[in-house]
Amino acid sequence: MLKIRNLIWMGCLAVIFSCAGPCLAEEAVFRAGAATSNITPRLGGAIVGGFAPIPSKHIHDELHARCIVVDDGQTKLALVTCDLLGIHRHLSDTARELITEATGIPRENVLISATHTHSAVSALGTSAGDPQEPLNEYQQFVAERIADGVTRAMNTLRPAETAFGTVDVPEHVNNRRWSMRPGTMPANPFGGYDLAKMNPPSGSPNLIEPVGPIDPIVSILSFREPDGQPIAVFAAYSLHYVGGVGPGHISADYFAMFCQKLTQLLGVTDRDPEFVAIMANGTSGDINNIDFRNPRKSKPAYEQMRYVADDVAAKVHATLGTLTYQSKIRLDARYREPVLQWRRPTAEQMAWANKTLAEPDDSGKVSLPRVYADRTLKLAEYPESTTVPVQVLALGDVTIGTMPCEVFCEIGMEFRDRSALKPAFMVELNHGYFGYLPTPRHHDLGGYETWLGTSKLEREASVKLLDQLVEMTEEIAATRKSSK
Repeated sequence: MLKIRNLIWMGCLAVIFSCAGPCLAEEAVFRAGAATSNITPRLGGAIVGGFAPIPSKHIHDELHARCIVVDDGQTKLALVTCDLLGIHRHLSDTARELITEATGIPRENVLISATHTHSAVSALGTSAGDPQEPLNEYQQFVAERIADGVTRAMNTLRPAETAFGTVDVPEHVNNRRWSMRPGTMPANPFGGYDLAKMNPPSGSPNLIEPVGPIDPIVSILSFREPDGQPIAVFAAYSLHYVGGVGPGHISADYFAMFCQKLTQLLGVTDRDPEFVAIMANGTSGDINNIDFRNPRKSKPAYEQMRYVADDVAAKVHATLGTLTYQSKIRLDARYREPVLQWRRPTAEQMAWANKTLAEPDDSGKVSLPRVYADRTLKLAEYPESTTVPVQVLALGDVTIGTMPCEVFCEIGMEFRDRSALKPAFMVELNHGYFGYLPTPRHHDLGGYETWLGTSKLEREASVKLLDQLVEMTEEIAATRKSSK
């Protein structure tokens, strides 16, 4: 009798232990948390976004690092978007090191992008080509506040559901690169003529057509508690920025106004833990808010910005009510740093740059030839090549690809089509600032976004980086298939 009981007990233990791994995995609860960190600088710092920095005199609205952490029971990811023109790669590296120390989230699992507001103090540093360039006081402050925000978001992790959706909002996006009638294209700073003009004269009879598309899609990742209470929304829209701020004003532009309006529409202004909305910049290197065929009348500061933010927020809010949520998803991340060549000035370009800067200029005005002569000489000091951080995060089948550049919208659209996991979208200006990223076709057309010093990476950079992103999605898809 005792022998029979022992056999029964051993059989029960065998069943329990054989089930332990799978059963525990099935019981893992998807969780999400969110928080914000204030990254507003002191007044007096130089606002970047134009050809000549200007001192900040007033803070219209505070700047923030907006953070979301998600956890599937095995893997944690962090999504961070900062109200900045861009970030230096060493700032991102530093912030991710601090995050790993504080939370254990691997650096490869943390996305840190900039919105590209043109009314913020610079966090770019002086050289994109030096990954170890020492951080200045403000950059160190931002890195620490990002880490604080991710830590606080992780502290609020709770059971959650997630959903993905999209909404088309074409009325606020316009391709800003145009072809013009023969003989009407102005000279570029180097003394030559391009086939594409950035921001041509609005309403001009010399306009022919835009030389690229628009991407009207707003991608939406929503996170909520099982009872329906909102936790966070991560949205991305391919709109460069809106602008129209007061003189010397610091502002997070429409990106923050969107977050404020969506929070109001959801009725979660005073939630504890706080609800966090994020509007990341999609791929908008050639896109802005100006209708060059039908120019709008001048508006007071912030009016157009508020109009765009409120309209996009209303459309996203309406879409949230149509989404289907799920509580069991798998999280994955991939991160690479492929080697690319920096663009190198030719001997003729170096001679032009030295001659241009040697000529006296007492006009007191910004001279584009002098600006680009200076940029040409600085680019000549860069090393031959650089590593470029690119990243893919997958939340279920929803896939986010990133590049550290101002990416042309058709690159983001191609990633959406080619990704091995769908739906997919891109976020730009992640983990650094490497200038504009045109396609080879656009390099041939010329224009501001392709000029030496504006575009710093080799001509084929967009092709190579996009292939890297697609390969990473294929790797995730293959890993998932083999683990089933």
